[in-house]
Formats: sequence, structure tokens, C-alpha cells
Amino acid sequence: MVPVQLTGSRLTVREHHHTPEEVEALHALFGDPEVTRYLPFGPRTPEDCADQLELYVEEALAEPRRVYRLAVALREDPGAAPIGQGSLFLGRHRSAHLGYALRRDAWGLGHGGELARLLCGLAFGPLGVHRLVAVVEVGNPASSRVLTRLGFQLEGRLRHDVCKDGVWSDAFQYSLLSDEWQPSEAGSEAGSGAGG
Repeated sequence: MVPVQLTGSRLTVREHHHTPEEVEALHALFGDPEVTRYLPFGPRTPEDCADQLELYVEEALAEPRRVYRLAVALREDPGAAPIGQGSLFLGRHRSAHLGYALRRDAWGLGHGGELARLLCGLAFGPLGVHRLVAVVEVGNPASSRVLTRLGFQLEGRLRHDVCKDGVWSDAFQYSLLSDEWQPSEAGSEAGSGAGG
């Protein structure tokens, strides 16, 4: 495994570590009902988060690696507890799914756009992805804005895409192709030590 290390103007994206501090940080993210409101799962317990981190480490060691779930920290203190997570799920025909989530106290600061940009750089650069897809619940316009600013195109509405707590919700599907990607926009300094 070649560990992923991405650096932006304000964020660092790296591999997760299975430590008590990281379990606590993941629970601060995925244990918050406001954060999971637009995710396909509800709030997770600390035990769930510990199990998830174990899975993330296993996925990182898989050969070939198909799943990248990465911790997001502030660049000024990369050793501090993560403030979010970014993910890429590699599919067939050089495609991938993009996902991201940030702690509530990191919302509205531009971190979502920087994180998504760093993940796009990893996908279209070292990972050689041609088509990147992102799915956003219709009630989450902030995430839709992040994607459209990066050049993602709306492909359509997925009706009853997710059922959570007995309630179905629709989602918008966006995509970005490698020849549409503009890596130099928004001044991100993406450096990568990623391998696929």
C-alpha cells in the first residue's frame, strides 16, 4: 500500500488510523444527527465507529485497492483529530463515486469545496479515473453547490434513492469527466503520495 497524503491550502487528507483518538473523532462526525441527516445511515455509536475504522484499514490494505476512505485534518495541525472524511469508491470502466462529510463546526468555511477538489485531483490524477459520480440528497443544496462549482454536471434525479428510518428520499446525481476537470482552479496545492 502506498499511503495517500494530499495537501491543500487549508486541509490535509490522509489515511485513517485505528486509535482511540481517531475513533472519538469519527464519532464526533458520524455520531452527530445533523451530519448524518444527508447520509445514507443514521448516527453511529462509538463502537460502530471503532468497527468502521477497522474496516477502513482493511480496505486500505486490499490489493488491488478499490476503496479510499480518508481522514481530513486542518493543514495547520495535521496531527490533530480529523474534522471530516472523504471517500472514493472505484468502479468499472475507470469510474468512481465521490463522497465527503465534515463536522458541523467546519461547515460554511469552504472546506467542503477544498476537500472535494483534493479528492478530484486524486481520482483524475494518480488513480486514472475517467468518470467521477457524486450523489446528493435533494435537501442538501450546499453540497450541490460544491459540486457545480467544481464543474460537475447534473445528470438527473434518483427517485426514492435511499430509505432511512422508513422514509424514502430522492437524490440528485452529478458527474464530472476527466477531460472536464480543471485542476488549477481555486488555487488548491494538491500534492499526492497516492497509489492505486
